[in-house]
Amino acid sequence: MLYKLQLLILLFLPLLSSAQTSKPESHTPAGSHYQAQPTYTAETQQLTLEAALELTNRAQAAAKSLNKEVSVAVLDASGQIIILARGNGVGPHNTEAARRKAYTALSTKTPTLQLARNASANPDTQNLANLPELLLLGGGCPIWYKGQVIGGIGIAGGGGPENDHNIATAAAVQNAAILIH
Repeated sequence: MLYKLQLLILLFLPLLSSAQTSKPESHTPAGSHYQAQPTYTAETQQLTLEAALELTNRAQAAAKSLNKEVSVAVLDASGQIIILARGNGVGPHNTEAARRKAYTALSTKTPTLQLARNASANPDTQNLANLPELLLLGGGCPIWYKGQVIGGIGIAGGGGPENDHNIATAAAVQNAAILIH
């Protein structure tokens, strides 16, 4: 009798172990587009301090090629300052202007030169200039990486909105796919 009991246990043991590892059947109706598990997080890329330093150095070099000193602000994707640098002899108001240009570009995902021109040409968007943190003046650009905005750069003191814009776009690090546009 003991022999028969041992034999039964040996025969049913594989069945028990496979029952524990099998996946539960889905109760989703056929043809339904219901997603059982929603996605609550997303992967993001962040600018490093090294990247912000490189962007700042590139912007300052572009400004020097125009015989200008500028203030440079580099913000992360949440609008926090990574670097805020004032060039020699640049007016103190330019430091805050650079930060606000970077924030505006980051927030709107649009270069501030383009935003300013669009806002002034369209009566429906002219009020953008009245929002407290936005500065609709050329020199701010979003920083892109693999199709995602990961920060903003702002330039002030370069001798006008177009110069500031050109200095900002010159800071891009093409070989690292850090684009400014």
